[in-house]
Amino acid sequence: MDIRPIHTEADYKDTLKEIAVLMDSDPDPGTPEGDRLDILSTLVHAYEAKHVPITAPDPVEAIKFRMDQIGLSVKDLEPIIGKSNRVYEVLNRQRPLTLAMIRRLHQSLGIPVDVLVAETVAG
Repeated sequence: MDIRPIHTEADYKDTLKEIAVLMDSDPDPGTPEGDRLDILSTLVHAYEAKHVPITAPDPVEAIKFRMDQIGLSVKDLEPIIGKSNRVYEVLNRQRPLTLAMIRRLHQSLGIPVDVLVAETVAG
């Protein structure tokens, strides 16, 4: 089977390419190809956990993502954030989120509080 640990970025990229090829062939679980795919995926997961940190999303991007996810419009955010001009100001990073907005966004949309209180990236 000749599977080795992923030590370098080149190893990582090569393993991702091999996984893509295996996924295209859609091997059955328990077959040699299916086992290889499972093992390589586990190695990639371990490498990414150690070398590819996942950063918390920007609060505004998290709001936009949730809006897109559940099909909300600016009008739908008015009870949570305020009048439409205020919603646009928040979404355009011209106005910071207030504590009351953060609470209502968390309660209404289920966005984690730690994401909403993070620093907003300049747009």
